[in-house]
Amino acid sequence: MPKVVISEFMDEAAIAAELSGFDTLYDPGLVDRPEALAAALAGADALIVRNRTQVRGALLAAARDLKVVGRLGVGLDNIDGAACRDRGIAVYPATGANDGAVAEYVVATAMLLLRGAYGATAAVAAGTWPRNALMGREIGGKRLGLLGFGSIARETARRAAALGMDVAAHDPFVEPDDPAWTPDHGPVRNLDRTALIAESDVLSLHVPLTERTRGLIDAAALARMPKGAVLINAARGGIVDEAAVAASLRAGHLGGAALDVFDREPLDAQAGAVFADVPNLILTPHIAGVTQESNVRVSSVTARAVRRHLTER
Repeated sequence: MPKVVISEFMDEAAIAAELSGFDTLYDPGLVDRPEALAAALAGADALIVRNRTQVRGALLAAARDLKVVGRLGVGLDNIDGAACRDRGIAVYPATGANDGAVAEYVVATAMLLLRGAYGATAAVAAGTWPRNALMGREIGGKRLGLLGFGSIARETARRAAALGMDVAAHDPFVEPDDPAWTPDHGPVRNLDRTALIAESDVLSLHVPLTERTRGLIDAAALARMPKGAVLINAARGGIVDEAAVAASLRAGHLGGAALDVFDREPLDAQAGAVFADVPNLILTPHIAGVTQESNVRVSSVTARAVRRHLTER
């Protein structure tokens, strides 16, 4: 009977439906107990993780019988792909299963930051009626720049176009004649990276974390953005210089920012101190792609891929 270890949270109904008949250990706290995780992997055929479990080095050494890794999400920077390939370990990300959730997060935070009216509950309840101070901006007619134009960015573009945004993107891996640039909702302008950053009222990041993208949005890039522009990073921490974002918001150049991912995760109080008292900033704990609905989809897709690999090969 194949043994499956699940070290982070997933939908329990998907475990019951897709991994029935397997020897399944589901303990979402294992990610924080590395010695227990290593012990659990003795004799394991499969490991299912989210983004915090580091599938590399000592962990792979402990999992001598590992055949497959299921990733509850799409980013693979926590998995040593080369080491897995060398050992013949298959890796299955949940491609497409949380695209809509991330796209909704991007559009919702853009609207929230542009409008700027939704943090006034205490002031209104206290009778101060701060109406003139809360005259924000509409999303219609604004320019959305997508740095990276994969499936999540395309879902974001579709929703943004429905709200009347002018959408542009940059992605050197999408050919100029790819039909993705001319979807049913209207053309997406194909810009070079410099122009995209300089012209976007809302800049949303959709690239993986690699050596080429680490620190891509630094102080110089932020300075090239239009004054009052909004930055959204629901891709990967490390792409953005967090201190530079905080400084740009304090200086009033950036009009707002939403960061769902961080160079250090979980973000601790020491690393988070850079964001203290920064205006028009939204911080969320790597949750953009995790909704009740997407958790079911991601869990089912991942568990099904693991089951298929273990039973059909």
